[in-house]
Amino acid sequence: MPDSIPTPLPDITLRFAASDDVDLVLSLIRELADYENLLDQVVADEAVLREHLFGDPRTAEVVFVCVDGQEVGFALFFHNFSTFLGRRGLYLEDLYVRPEHRGRGLGKILLSFLARLALERDCGRIDWWVLNWNTPSIGFYQRLGAVPMDEWTVYRLQGEALQRLAGVHAGG
Repeated sequence: MPDSIPTPLPDITLRFAASDDVDLVLSLIRELADYENLLDQVVADEAVLREHLFGDPRTAEVVFVCVDGQEVGFALFFHNFSTFLGRRGLYLEDLYVRPEHRGRGLGKILLSFLARLALERDCGRIDWWVLNWNTPSIGFYQRLGAVPMDEWTVYRLQGEALQRLAGVHAGG
């Protein structure tokens, strides 16, 4: 087993994912997507995750939270850059703890670790999205001191619209 990172609770550890964990990462992603009623949108597979989590360059990282050595949740994150701060940031793409392990502070342990990691890496901030209906998570994040960025609207370009816009530059 890869190196464990101790936490304040003796039965709880953290560890970074290793390349042989790709199937577990994908399984947790699917569990999260199912919870968010977005399972039909998961198209990632083990090969893609392996390329991006462990390839060169590595574009994202995963840290697991473990109870008695068993992985029960994860955080998937990557670095972004703030032009206003002039520093990189840490973007939390996904944070998930299996339902039977919620309420024990595991999410807080994961976020606390990411906060320390962000400071160690000289990041200026941590950003993430949360679904508007996910009131348990919203309450959790607000109790930690996170604030919603209500004045911002997230936009997404994908699929045919992305291809159409890319074609404009190519003369299409």
